[in-house]
Amino acid sequence: MDLTQAVILTIMTAATPLLLAAIGELVVERSGVLNLGVEGMIIMGAAVAFAVAKLSGNPYLGALCGALTGAAFSLLFGFLTLTLVTNQVATGLSLTILGLGLSGMIGESFVGQAGVPLNEIAIPVLSSIPFIGPLLFNQDIIFYISILLIFGVSWFLFRTRAGLRLRAIGDNHHSAHALGTPVIRTRYLAVMFGGACAGLAGAQLCLVYTPQWVENMSAGRGWIALALVVFGSWRPLRVLAGAYLFGAVTIGQLHAQALGVAIPSQFLSALPYLATIVVLVLISRNRRLTLMNTPACLGQGFVPDR
Repeated sequence: MDLTQAVILTIMTAATPLLLAAIGELVVERSGVLNLGVEGMIIMGAAVAFAVAKLSGNPYLGALCGALTGAAFSLLFGFLTLTLVTNQVATGLSLTILGLGLSGMIGESFVGQAGVPLNEIAIPVLSSIPFIGPLLFNQDIIFYISILLIFGVSWFLFRTRAGLRLRAIGDNHHSAHALGTPVIRTRYLAVMFGGACAGLAGAQLCLVYTPQWVENMSAGRGWIALALVVFGSWRPLRVLAGAYLFGAVTIGQLHAQALGVAIPSQFLSALPYLATIVVLVLISRNRRLTLMNTPACLGQGFVPDR
């Protein structure tokens, strides 16, 4: 594998957890729910995935448990915000803090231990295609899932009745309820899907990206995923492009440090987050673009008429 392939491969690996978390949050926000607990769900998924993979010796079981942990954690968020109608912003921030603390407790005994990495799955014939084959068709299963999710979510949202109902709920939950659409149930399912994607993103971090457990290893990826949803204007394919752009920024600063670029390493490490701020500022300047696909009921609580 030449240098170009190696760089592209590392970018794809770095972008996968961002893509997974962002596509899950996109579905959640399309239903009108703002979940700021993505960071906590990612780190909880990582902690449980590493622990299960290490104890069982099966990384696939670890990845599955990571996704289930994210979904279970999202149910707590759903119960608080959808059933008890608490403030979504405050609840999401609280669950992020809870996830960071709880994951540290779960993973304390695994610090410094080697992980059980997920192996690549080579697709026959396709993996032999020059240059493209090793990049796209000789990857781990979580990468394949992330790509399938992008096209699956795009098809679901814009080509199915269920997707139309979900978008209708996000745009006007009162009208959707009046037409008989189960608002709360749909939002619960969307929140669980987003949590499962975030948990799987955490599993990718500790089983593929860095096969070990490090406290707070999510390192703000949940916040970047939230920004990616806005960056992509709530469109799956744009989120895909944004995730790989931010992945390139992340890997670019690592290569710059390795080449000895005369820039403080702290500044280079902050580049992905600086890029996030710059992108959000640029998007906010175009109000029409911001409001084009923004769910009208995003972040608003809903209490059905009884």
